[in-house]
Amino acid sequence: MKILFVGGNGAGTIFPDIPLAQAARNAGHEVIMTGPEVTMSAILGSGIPAVSVTERTIQDCRVNREGVLVPTPARGPERNIAIGRMFGRLAAHSFDALIDLVEQWRPDLVVSNVLAYAGPLVAHHAGVPWVRFATDIAEPLDIDLAAAAELAPEMERLGLHGTPPPAFSVTLMPESVRPPTAPVALPLRHIPCSTQSALEPWMYTKGDRPRVLVSAGSRVTPDDDFDLLNGLVEKVAPLDIELLIATPDDVAARLELPEGARAGWLPVDVLAPTCDVMVHHAGGNITLTCLANGVPQVFVPYLPGLEEHSARIADQGAARLIDPDDDSAANIAGAVRDLLEDPSYRTAALRLRDEVERMPVPAQVVRDLERVVAAHRESTAAK
Repeated sequence: MKILFVGGNGAGTIFPDIPLAQAARNAGHEVIMTGPEVTMSAILGSGIPAVSVTERTIQDCRVNREGVLVPTPARGPERNIAIGRMFGRLAAHSFDALIDLVEQWRPDLVVSNVLAYAGPLVAHHAGVPWVRFATDIAEPLDIDLAAAAELAPEMERLGLHGTPPPAFSVTLMPESVRPPTAPVALPLRHIPCSTQSALEPWMYTKGDRPRVLVSAGSRVTPDDDFDLLNGLVEKVAPLDIELLIATPDDVAARLELPEGARAGWLPVDVLAPTCDVMVHHAGGNITLTCLANGVPQVFVPYLPGLEEHSARIADQGAARLIDPDDDSAANIAGAVRDLLEDPSYRTAALRLRDEVERMPVPAQVVRDLERVVAAHRESTAAK
């Protein structure tokens, strides 16, 4: 069968989707994954055929359809509404290219990232079922509603009055730390994934000192969020640790690194099993990678919405949550020191890892995808 994966807006939202796409392809199915142009290197680097559906980025979508820059509130419900509108506009910019693709390629199933709001619409247009792919990180209902409102013109073109319901949902988040309001979903084990480079021995081995990895996400640039990353590095650097900084190479080149530190586009999936602690912005891909490897985490959720899953994981004893307003060197370094010295954090993180490892692997979930398509074909033939 043919499966169209409609991917998210950046590398951090693409990487969690890729193992299921790879498993479907390994099972003998035809697979194409789509996304904005900025995601192509991440998809193609994983060996998945890819189609770019827009040159726009999510940052471009701060400008509305009338060409007016819309401010994004710092906090509160208004922020989620603004973000939902941005994702809706990104979906609108992707809509025509996706319609062309499904008309020419004729998929049997669409698997749509929860924030890729054009996916359900093009599945409806193609007359095929769709599956909702979620991480349950910063995916609140009000973002969905705002995106749907933004997509009203596209829905009207298709004769829709709302987003078509999925055949089912999958989630990468272990049940013990899922949001209580999250929709019913099949569990799917997170398989850490990242853009690869030739490995060196230090990447899969560690020395005598504790290994701490710092990241502020894949979207940091020399002009955007650089100070956040540089601040985290400066606050952790005085500790007696082996320091790794995972960030784009052009950002790494601007960091003032302490002696012995390594920085760049590092293969975090390879490094994670060797790390004692990760300090980061609470982004979805790195959070899930820590959970999958039993690594204690220090969360500093600079973006609103990322504190909710951080608090649930911290409540399990597997992490420390630092309020961005209290991100002093003493607080962040103290949290790292606590995680290194108190074994209860590692014990709790390993307990969550064990829960992740009990979740069905992608190859098992592919069988659920196959059943959805088989049921749809039977239903269609019976009409």
